[in-house]
Amino acid sequence: MSRPDLSAPRLVLASSSPRRIELLAQIGVVPDHVDPADIDETPLKGEAPARLAERLARGKAEVVAARSPDAVVLAADTVVAVGRRLLEKPADEAEARRFLELLSGRNHRVYTGVVVIANGAVSARVVETRVSFKTLSPEDVAAYVASGEWRGKAGGYGIQGRAAAFVRRIVGSHPAVMGLPLYEAANLLYGAGWRPKVA
Repeated sequence: MSRPDLSAPRLVLASSSPRRIELLAQIGVVPDHVDPADIDETPLKGEAPARLAERLARGKAEVVAARSPDAVVLAADTVVAVGRRLLEKPADEAEARRFLELLSGRNHRVYTGVVVIANGAVSARVVETRVSFKTLSPEDVAAYVASGEWRGKAGGYGIQGRAAAFVRRIVGSHPAVMGLPLYEAANLLYGAGWRPKVA
């Protein structure tokens, strides 16, 4: 049900990721406020990648919902895994290089959890996308690490940048690999009663 503009709930994005803001803009969603949540992202012992992605997204959403209880809060988190091995955000160039060498010529999975909290109700989805990398040459790896694009990115790469040339195939959601599954995010927002403000 559509709401009048004056009573429409504010939308708060619990992330400062420029990629997520750009992705939302693609589907006409503009957050009223951006409020990143700082939580401990350490995986629990034996935690499955999909469970981790949902737990982190939920944790971020809950922190921000506590600060903005009258808003609709959207949060997401992305986890990259080769088998059950998690590839988090590389700590340095050496780790970024190791991640790329591990991904070279192999399939891996990207799990993106997306959570919406509205009026205390929590809705969540986890999207799994399979990504296949070409075999990377030492020059590919060195150039990518030198570019710095790996910084702050799960798995040590960003598919929206130079690493797009490494991807042979994707099965699933391309925007989810970038950080936000748009179909699922839009459905969760609309299910929570949020609607874009009419100009």
